[in-house]
Amino acid sequence: MNEDNHPTRRMIHMISGGATDGDSGRARKANGTRLENFEISKGADLPQDPVISFGPEDLRGIVIPHNHVLVVTVTIANYDVARIFIDNGSPVNVLFKSTLDQMKMEAFEFEPVSTPLYGFAGHAIPPLGQIVLPLSLGTDPRRIKKMIAFTVVDIP
Repeated sequence: MNEDNHPTRRMIHMISGGATDGDSGRARKANGTRLENFEISKGADLPQDPVISFGPEDLRGIVIPHNHVLVVTVTIANYDVARIFIDNGSPVNVLFKSTLDQMKMEAFEFEPVSTPLYGFAGHAIPPLGQIVLPLSLGTDPRRIKKMIAFTVVDIP
């Protein structure tokens, strides 16, 4: 795997979302506390990530009024993965097993996850586990790189 997480293979299409806060109610509550503390202390000297903004040039070809979700392409473990659905309200980053299979990663281990996910139809989806992979977004010199925990599910 390329340490810089630059694209070196083919494109994979999927949908994903949100931050992974943990597998238990306690972990989710702790994340909520961290978020509250961040809001209280955000005036302090905190690390600055690049600002993401959208201007008039980003609206070319878009029919107004526009209220669609944000869908982007990111690089995950050296693969360009397109149609990533950004949902800040989602409690997990979902990675489909079929996407992981397309990555042809030779060796990986899932961290166990016991909390089921609930799909649009309301039925429980048992996760296969979590895996942490490098993700990068943007282009140099404004590329941001992070290690992200993904909850892997085996559904179409």
